[in-house]
Amino acid sequence: MSINLSNLTPGKGSRKNKVRRGRGNASGHGTFSGRGIKGQRARSGGRKKLVRRGLKQMLLQLPKSRGFQSQWNKYSVVNLGDLSEVFKAGEKVSPEALVKVKLLKPKSLVKILGTGKINLALNVWAHSFSKTARTEIEKAGGSAHILPISAQPKPKRQAAKLKAQE
Repeated sequence: MSINLSNLTPGKGSRKNKVRRGRGNASGHGTFSGRGIKGQRARSGGRKKLVRRGLKQMLLQLPKSRGFQSQWNKYSVVNLGDLSEVFKAGEKVSPEALVKVKLLKPKSLVKILGTGKINLALNVWAHSFSKTARTEIEKAGGSAHILPISAQPKPKRQAAKLKAQE
């Protein structure tokens, strides 16, 4: 049998019947015809310009990464145990030296904590020390020196208040 226009058929499963809505409950798409019950969207022509719903929905869509900027300094923490593993006796331990041995990221404030044991006499320079760290360093024969913290820029509101007070 030869193929011609009269006996061509589409492949099996390539065609779907159109869904006939509103043709009785037996069809599965009767009564509300897939539109739900009542409301603007259930009516004919009722979906025009319904993009913005309300203020609360708009606010919920905004990202939450705004707001608070702390006025206090953020310190990077280094433990005494880490210092005794990396440095030798009599060495100067400064933020630059800590960056070189990768215990610290550049341009960060350093706080030395007393976790771990130290038995080397180290000259430690940092922006802050815990009480236990300071006593442990001095017991081992070293010295603890505090570096000055450069003034951080204040948020605009605080700067305006400070000017108003002066």
